[in-house]
Amino acid sequence: MHADELHTDVSLVRRLLAGQFPEWAELPVERVPSSGTDNALYRLGDELVVRLPRIEWATGQVETDSTWLPRLAPLLPLALPELLAQGVPAEGYPWTWGVYRWLPGENPDVDAIADPDALARDIGRFVVAVRSLELEGGPAGSRAMPLVRRNEATRAAIAELDGIVETDAVGAVWEEALLVPTWTGPPLWTHGDLLRGNLLLADGRLTAVIDWSLLGVGDPACDLIVAWSVLPAEVRGVFRSVVDVDDATWLRGRGWALSVALIQLPYYKETNVELAANARHVIGAVLADANVRS
Repeated sequence: MHADELHTDVSLVRRLLAGQFPEWAELPVERVPSSGTDNALYRLGDELVVRLPRIEWATGQVETDSTWLPRLAPLLPLALPELLAQGVPAEGYPWTWGVYRWLPGENPDVDAIADPDALARDIGRFVVAVRSLELEGGPAGSRAMPLVRRNEATRAAIAELDGIVETDAVGAVWEEALLVPTWTGPPLWTHGDLLRGNLLLADGRLTAVIDWSLLGVGDPACDLIVAWSVLPAEVRGVFRSVVDVDDATWLRGRGWALSVALIQLPYYKETNVELAANARHVIGAVLADANVRS
């Protein structure tokens, strides 16, 4: 997916385990199909998963997980990843890597959600729980910053998508988002990346949230991305009633959803079909929502 992505395979995982965690070295190893962009995942037996950063910008995620997930997990209503062991560079692999407990579940199919109302409430309650955390010393969230900091990258993406999306329409919605008042409240905790690939469901209900690489404190609007990335239009109002945000925060959330999708689409349209398809879905959902509101 990336020009400078590091190659990994089952053989590398086996060598790393043999050298550092021999107690797991004989377990079956199988690559996990995933639309994730930062890490390669390998199922290890029935209960474990190995997570290897595939790109340099993802190399601090294991340390972040080690620091924050044990503190967050007891305070949140859903399962979070559990880091069991932290590996070090070896066998030609240059970065820190991790062995985690496997979390069962399926990602939501945005076109076939069994109980949209229940899922909207589940996600809403989770967002409220994260926003209500009172842990001190949290890092600044990379998606909990003012939207204007995304302006240059978002406009470049819009230009690159000329002929692929309705650039005039998305440009107008982006302009509207930039005019929304910025967050002036205290910095609040955010997950930062509530896309379908990071939500795990069992029997249609949300059971776990994974990939906390973008967690941090700041403007909570970025965790509203899920309203357009996963939830159908008819239950966005349900979700909003649970998260209880004002108009400005809601519109900043919509701006975040649009910006993330616009930047993802040209970058991944040839290399990550699933993520690109979701980006198109989000852009369409935002435009439809904007037309309804205009």
